[in-house]
Amino acid sequence: MQTSDFHYDLPQEYIAQTPVDPRDSSRLLILNRETGAVQHSQFNRLGEFLKPGDLLVLNQTRVIPARLFGYKIPTGGKVELLLLRQEDDLTWEAMGGGSGLREGRRIQIEDGPQAEIVQVLNGPLRLVRFSEPIEPFFSQAGHVPLPPYIHEKLDDPERYQTVYAEEVGSAAAPTAGLHFTPRLMEQLRQQGVQFANVTLHVGLDTFAPVHEETPQEHKIHTEWCQITPQAAQKINHARKSGGRVIAVGTTSVRTLETAAQNAKGDNAVAPFVGPTDLFILPGYQFQVVDAMITNFHLPESTLLMLVSAFVGRERILETYKIAQQEGYRFYSFGDAMLLE
Repeated sequence: MQTSDFHYDLPQEYIAQTPVDPRDSSRLLILNRETGAVQHSQFNRLGEFLKPGDLLVLNQTRVIPARLFGYKIPTGGKVELLLLRQEDDLTWEAMGGGSGLREGRRIQIEDGPQAEIVQVLNGPLRLVRFSEPIEPFFSQAGHVPLPPYIHEKLDDPERYQTVYAEEVGSAAAPTAGLHFTPRLMEQLRQQGVQFANVTLHVGLDTFAPVHEETPQEHKIHTEWCQITPQAAQKINHARKSGGRVIAVGTTSVRTLETAAQNAKGDNAVAPFVGPTDLFILPGYQFQVVDAMITNFHLPESTLLMLVSAFVGRERILETYKIAQQEGYRFYSFGDAMLLE
């Protein structure tokens, strides 16, 4: 298996720059992974493809306004920080933009506190310590970070949040969930579809292509996730009752399959909290996920490899070709697929 096996060409015009309005008016491609049959629909008609007892598993993480601007003290040179992971009350791992970000460098955050570079990590990564907790300043100093392939300004930052986002901690949105509206969720509940919430805080590495020649050489990023006892109970009950467990997004897939590794007896998953570095490649045997809702992913990315493991590499790449021919919109603000 070569990384190049997961390459495909995508002209720029297919990359969605803005979200559709309303959210659930996006398109929905339905792929039967056994037969390869493809159907085309709208996301607001999702209920036509679900049945009572199916369980949708949502990642309730919320994107933090983690992009901060500032200037170096005393030179005044411009600095940009992208917060990735909190180490303690004052210290964050961050990606730094700007020259001279060496240990000991002090920074004044615009509309926020001062900060100091306390450790130089790999590449642009830095360990940054703020003079006081940064969270209270997010509303005035923070900006929601959009993926690097989105160049249009987002007028409403809430459009890069799911309507059910609760747990603050992500550097990027779990974008498969952006298509849901409260009205659609209520319609699904009325037809007997169930919901369970899990949490996985998404890191920016989710956008990174695999640069190694073979995927097995790639070190997957580690992300924090949680399945509560209540969520685990819902998931196990759905499995035992004959309903499908449908993961909304690859982040939910990784969370569910991580929790499956700790399950005992006839339970599909066990409650879990902690880091996951599960790297799902073709050949992986899925333990919990029966179907998934997902967007269209970047070439040679770990996410494309994950969906290839679920439906087959050749089948998913052929489906991506069909989506291009049919004018689907790709990536974070793009259209969705139901892989069943």
